[in-house]
This record gives sequence, C-alpha cells and structure tokens, in this order.
Amino acid sequence: MPFDRAYYHRYYYDPRTAVATRAEMRARARLIAAGTAYAGLPVRRILDAGAGVGLLGRELRRALPRAGYTGLEVSAYLCKRYGWRRGRLEEHRTRVPYDLVICYDVLQYLETPQAVRALANLARLTRGLLYFSALTRGDFDRNCDRARTDPDVHLRSARWYRTRLARHFREAGLGLWLRRGAPLTLWELESQ
Repeated sequence: MPFDRAYYHRYYYDPRTAVATRAEMRARARLIAAGTAYAGLPVRRILDAGAGVGLLGRELRRALPRAGYTGLEVSAYLCKRYGWRRGRLEEHRTRVPYDLVICYDVLQYLETPQAVRALANLARLTRGLLYFSALTRGDFDRNCDRARTDPDVHLRSARWYRTRLARHFREAGLGLWLRRGAPLTLWELESQ
C-alpha cells in the first residue's frame, strides 16, 4: 500500500473523511499519560511506532513534556514532512529500550509474518508501558465507521493479538500493557 499524500489526505487531513480527530487524540494521550503516572513510570523516552501525521505524538509531548520523543514511520512522505525516523517496526533497534512505546493502528497493515516479528520486537523495545491498538476483525464488523476506515488491511481477532502480547506484557486495559518484569505494580483486578 502506498502511504502517500493521497492516503493521508483521505484518512487524516480531510475532516469529512478523517478517521480520527484532534480531540480524540488529545483524550487518548491523556489516558496514556495517566496510565504511566498511575503505574509510577517515569517517562524519559517515547517511541511512537507508526507516528502518522503526528496527532497523538503532539498531544503526548504536551502531556509528558520531559520525555524525548521518536516518531517511527514507513511512509517516505511523512518522514519528509514531519521529520520522523524512517523504518519498520519489526526491524527497529535501539541500545536502550523506551519507557513508553505507542503502537496505534499499525499491525493490521502488516502481513502475518511481519506482524509476529513486530510484536516480538515490541517486547525488546519496551521497558515499561506499551499502548497498543489494532483494527480487529470484530471491530471492522461491529465498531468502525467503514466510510472512514481503510479496508485494505489484514484483519485478525483480538485473541490473536492478546495471545502474542501476553507473552511479554500484562494487559492493564484500555490498550495499556505493562512489560513483564518491569518494577511497576498493577493490582490483580486492574489487569487480566
């Protein structure tokens, strides 16, 4: 799929067809920041894997102003326009893991072998908290606005994602996953 200007115009820049709003991204960033504060996670480094047009990143930088932010993106168009680091999630490496990793609606664009490698790499990249979301088969059938949602994706079940994420993370709810072994506490009824 070409993640070019036309794609981003349709799904992000044109308010009539945009899949997300600034208000939604502001609320999501506040939720993520509250999750890090509640877990007692000092956030110094953020990776936004699939930074897109920067709506979530802009709000995260406001909510967590002391953290360094890295936007990772496959789109040459977006990397040029916003200055993101060009790369693929399943291949990205770093010497020091990130305190907070965002993977928002990226994996549905990857073929299954690449998605499996990307999920394994999220465990290597994340020191503390992961915010993860992907369009699932159930969401596509029941929840999304199909006029505003890209149908050219690989739909998998929520169980498929949860099973793979649970190998390295504890689900805290609302898209937040705590890295297993991180010195952070989640009470039993706060996680799955």
